[in-house]
Amino acid sequence: MPPAGRVKAVCVSDRKHEQKREVPSARLLPRWGIEGDAHAGFAHRQVSLLAEESVDEMRKKGLDDLKPGDFGENILTEGLDLSSLRVGDLLRVGSQVILQVSQVGKECVDRCAIYYAAGDCVMPREGVFARVLRGGEVFPGDVIQPLDRRESDFFLAAILTVSDRSSRGEREDLSGKVLEEVLESSGFIVAEREVVPDDLEAVTEALLRFVDELKVDLVLTTGGTGMSPRDITPEATLKVIQKQVPGMAEAMRAFSLKKTPHAMLSRAICGIRGNTLIVNLPGSPTGARENLGVILPALPHGLSKLRGDPSECATPPS
Repeated sequence: MPPAGRVKAVCVSDRKHEQKREVPSARLLPRWGIEGDAHAGFAHRQVSLLAEESVDEMRKKGLDDLKPGDFGENILTEGLDLSSLRVGDLLRVGSQVILQVSQVGKECVDRCAIYYAAGDCVMPREGVFARVLRGGEVFPGDVIQPLDRRESDFFLAAILTVSDRSSRGEREDLSGKVLEEVLESSGFIVAEREVVPDDLEAVTEALLRFVDELKVDLVLTTGGTGMSPRDITPEATLKVIQKQVPGMAEAMRAFSLKKTPHAMLSRAICGIRGNTLIVNLPGSPTGARENLGVILPALPHGLSKLRGDPSECATPPS
């Protein structure tokens, strides 16, 4: 991993496509961005970073009066090699904030006010964009440190609700909300929640994005595991995974069978793609919570094994 750097300055703006102003600190909100900044929102470019070293190169070209925020960056870094970062990489800022790189560089369709004010714009070439996974306050002088996810003290998760009605806004996504609460209370960071209809292509695309782009450790799906004609979550999951983990699905069905014989109608599966575990859960909030509770004790060890943990799987003697 590249060595750590420091936050040189923190900047915000009220509108997009304009230079930002330096502020004493900024509050970062999970899955949103910097509070009060024009670029905050659910899009993937929530926070922008630029290296002071890049700005220095522009100063050498005669732009001597450049200030923090002149290229539209939220966080100006110093001593961190941003060029070595790749999409999916994690950064810890200060003691709390966790960022995940979502884009490196960008394409500018039109020259904006930043270009005309500075005479050039280095942001499209050397800027880095990120999502906020864990929020907190960021100050100039904070250490900004690339993280090796194999050694991180948390797991990343994503939640996919599969429901025609919820995707149309006709029903609140209560199951996704319940799963997020359970995961966060158990120390997970929920990188994203999404709702899609009962459509094979939509579910497959969402699963692939969670695994291959967000690089989460765990994906929970809720809904679409029964025998109705439009229940296709297991089929989408089978298209994505490389091997199954049948014991988890068996444990959840065995638990549910104690409550209702309808549990034997569940077609939920669990499986692995790369270093990510994908788990199908029922669509009801109660069923989703209870079934997650069945497998939750085994998740930390299982996810650690996917990261390469060499420890034995057997429970050590008490």
